[in-house]
Amino acid sequence: MGKKSKTEKKVKGAEKTAAKMEKKVSKRSKREEEDLEALIAEFQSMDAKKTRVVETACPPPSARLSASLSAHPEKDELILFGGEFFNGKKTYLYNDLFFYNIKKDSWVKSEIPNPPPPRCSHQAVPVSQGGGQLWVFGGEFASPNGEQFYHYKDLWVLHLATNTWENIKAPGGPSGRSGHRMALSRRQLLVFGGFHESTRDFIYYNDIYSFSLDTFSWSRLSVSGVAPLPRSACQMTSTPDGSGVIIYGGYSKLRLKKDIEKGTIHSDMFLLRQEGKAGQEKWTWSRLSPSGNKPPPRSGFSMAVGPSGRAVLFGGVYDEEEEETLEGDFYNDLYLFDTVKNRWYPSQLRGNKTDKKKRRRGKKDEAGGEAADKEKEEDAPTGPTEVIKEIVTEDGTVMTIKEVIPGAQEAEETNADDEEEEEEEDASAIVEPCPRSSAMATVRQGKLFLYGGMFEVGSRQFTLNDFYCLDLHKMDQWEVLVKMDPKTQEWLEESESEDSDEEQEVEGGAEGGEEESDKEDEDDHPAAKPGETLTEYQARTEQYWIRLTQANMGADAKDKKVVKVALAMAKVFYEDHTEGA
Repeated sequence: MGKKSKTEKKVKGAEKTAAKMEKKVSKRSKREEEDLEALIAEFQSMDAKKTRVVETACPPPSARLSASLSAHPEKDELILFGGEFFNGKKTYLYNDLFFYNIKKDSWVKSEIPNPPPPRCSHQAVPVSQGGGQLWVFGGEFASPNGEQFYHYKDLWVLHLATNTWENIKAPGGPSGRSGHRMALSRRQLLVFGGFHESTRDFIYYNDIYSFSLDTFSWSRLSVSGVAPLPRSACQMTSTPDGSGVIIYGGYSKLRLKKDIEKGTIHSDMFLLRQEGKAGQEKWTWSRLSPSGNKPPPRSGFSMAVGPSGRAVLFGGVYDEEEEETLEGDFYNDLYLFDTVKNRWYPSQLRGNKTDKKKRRRGKKDEAGGEAADKEKEEDAPTGPTEVIKEIVTEDGTVMTIKEVIPGAQEAEETNADDEEEEEEEDASAIVEPCPRSSAMATVRQGKLFLYGGMFEVGSRQFTLNDFYCLDLHKMDQWEVLVKMDPKTQEWLEESESEDSDEEQEVEGGAEGGEEESDKEDEDDHPAAKPGETLTEYQARTEQYWIRLTQANMGADAKDKKVVKVALAMAKVFYEDHTEGA
């Protein structure tokens, strides 16, 4: 026998280490999970009391992340299930089920007896069989204080034709985990990766399991080739011919010392392909090296398969880890990956072409000597205008929210040479979701739907419930289906629960003067001079706003982010105090 290569030795060593760690984690987490099992059983006993299906028209689901959003396999509907919400003190897990009617733009909450218990970071895959099915596997449940975790290894199917949940009890499946990925490949569900965490230990997986939709049985696949390193939160998309799946990115961490952990953001890509006849299938891993402009490294991004075999990637976060701090840069950009050409494409929205054509036509009429109708110019529709609002909460946290408001744009007399500049102005006014991670995304009717997610400012987490849609054929602009109201954001500091009654009374007595003090604070900001443009105002007052932002964000905030937020605050103040001037 020949000598084993270094790569093979490393793989074997990693497998042995993973096996030892899995036993260690299993022992330590068993006691924790037994405690949580009692709490989960209580939820299930409450659900068991429901004996009939109740469907109720409702407002959009509450703010959440790490839920599943799936396209209905038979109808023009979306299905949202589960997720989590954290308000600074308490973690909430959901098992509610919502249906979104795309044509009617309406939500229905469906309460079906005996559902899966509350969870997040699970996987859900729609299947076109038996009138439509939604398969759900794994995920996690957390104690209210967020310090204990229970990782599910159960498999459920929602029969959409009959509105019934069924718990599929098949042996030999994956161990309990969350952050894994599941995709449909021909007549089987493939499950890859994920992680399992207890209070003191954690383990990441790179195993691959198959669940047959014909025999309802699990099997762990034996795959040749070099597999991806263990990870969670990657993206797994089926190949156009259904013969395999593509794995991209993900996150994992290692414990370097007793109290020191190091996270790794993966940006590699692998192909898992099935070859051979039925009953003699062989699975092979191979590494892909896609061409084009690749996305910068990130985790927590959202991905869905669009038309023509193109996968759409949105957002995510890049965490910069230092000894005692973790700061993230959140994204809201779009990338397309062509699974056929094995190529990345950065996506740039085109804006509203209809408005551009109308303005260009008006210029041609003017150049030809035809009189312009001033009333039509005043009433002509214009694209939306992006406004960045900075909301400073009582605890000093600065929350940056991008909003888009309609507004009439003043007609400008320019020549045809300015058309390119006008296109750039239109592009800058395009509607787009704010940067975020852990959002829910899916594609239906050639449109990308994006719901919720979260972003952070300092130690504060903002969980979202806004809802967007993007036509992947036109790639012109995002449509806002549900707008987020930042004032509904709830965040409770730990110290709040320890405040004495006396302190609460003092706070209550001071509430009446908050509005007045806010107005006084606004009066202290430097005012815009008569005739001063926004650019001139920002340049003159930049250092003032930077000092104010630094005080709100803390000394650990990065200079680049501080400047960005400072200029946004200056813009909001300028626009609020120069309207109608």
